[in-house]
Amino acid sequence: MRGRFTDLSMSLESAVLARLAAWRHAPCWRVAFSGGLDSTVLLHMLATAARHHELPPIRAVHIHHGLQAVAEQWPAHCQRFCDELGVPLDIVPVQVVPGASLERAARDARYAAFTDLMKADEVLLLAQHQDDQAETLLYRLLRGAGVRGLAAMAQSRSLGAGHAVRPLLEVPRKTLEAYAARYGLQWVEDPSNGDSGFARNFLRRDILPQLATHWPGVSAVLARAAAHQAEAHGLLQDLAEIDLQYCRGQLKISWLSIPCLDLSALRLLSEARQRNLLRHWLGNETRMPDSRHWQGWTDLRDAAADASPVWRLESGELRRHGDRLLWLGEAWRAPWSSKEQPWPDGERPLELPGNGVVAFAGPVPDGRLSIAYRQGGEVLEVPGRGRRDLKRLLQETDVPEFIRPRLPLLKRDGQVLAVANLRLDPSASELRWQFSSVVRPVVAR
Repeated sequence: MRGRFTDLSMSLESAVLARLAAWRHAPCWRVAFSGGLDSTVLLHMLATAARHHELPPIRAVHIHHGLQAVAEQWPAHCQRFCDELGVPLDIVPVQVVPGASLERAARDARYAAFTDLMKADEVLLLAQHQDDQAETLLYRLLRGAGVRGLAAMAQSRSLGAGHAVRPLLEVPRKTLEAYAARYGLQWVEDPSNGDSGFARNFLRRDILPQLATHWPGVSAVLARAAAHQAEAHGLLQDLAEIDLQYCRGQLKISWLSIPCLDLSALRLLSEARQRNLLRHWLGNETRMPDSRHWQGWTDLRDAAADASPVWRLESGELRRHGDRLLWLGEAWRAPWSSKEQPWPDGERPLELPGNGVVAFAGPVPDGRLSIAYRQGGEVLEVPGRGRRDLKRLLQETDVPEFIRPRLPLLKRDGQVLAVANLRLDPSASELRWQFSSVVRPVVAR
């Protein structure tokens, strides 16, 4: 019997280390350690393997949600276990924002904490196993997920500055239970796991065991089906990347960086390929709707040329500008102040509340300076063209009309002197405006 347990330990260790071969030179392996069975086995196995293999430094991280009274004891349990193994432990408390789904809110808080913790090229090891993969596939299937959702949990993906890896996805839970019994490991049990009122618990406790009475290998079969879907999703990603090269657009404005597609090229694709491309293009920008809620895309794509359609998504919006499709992230929707703002020291960049930064490229004009925005009826003196209506001047540019209200106007003693980033007078100092939807803009002097 002892030989069988030894073989089990060695085979599990070999399988996990083989899965982690690509990350053996990472600066650190961080194990997401809840204190439950799965992460307890993973952490113990890696700490043991590190005694006779050259592995990256191993650290454990426990995310403390504080959602249950019993959970207050878990950080102490995790600390004792890590102390026994000689593994450093980071305990990170998080605030779970209540929402429609407590499970999703807790997951979002957990992964936000993981992301903040990760340093460049570090690896976060997650302990989900084969039965978890089967449960995820079944759960998403019943929610009507597409290929991407049915691929279930990925073996690896980027996370913050590093990577998240699941080395146990092909390992059934019973193997982990046998390993824990072999080493006499103790773990915590989440009381909520026994509540079949939660959809995932219902599948895990009531449905999968029933399926296993007819299909004993159901978890392995479902996990294999998820792997097939992951392969299909990879092929769809490859197709989307090909289509993206064909449909990638660009605004004819060097100072305005907005993700852009060529709408005329996009229209030549089938509707299925259009949706596939948009999911790929916006995959890192926003959560995309399911197949029942794409009417907003159809309305935007098919709107009249002189219309101003908007498709609002969770983390931004899609807009049209001529034959181009533009993505405006959350920063463009954030509140900003359009009030006139004095600029007492033109030698220094001026931060505009919610609207980036302005600075001069060249000598600072004399006089009492301020930054304002269009109110209507403004005129500007343009060398060689006389007094020109600002509205008409902006219509001559390629600046999208929904960006124009945010363009800072330089005023001197109450009169409009210049428009940010528009070189109307070659002999005058240029006012540069930078607004970024990704990072806080910085203007170089």
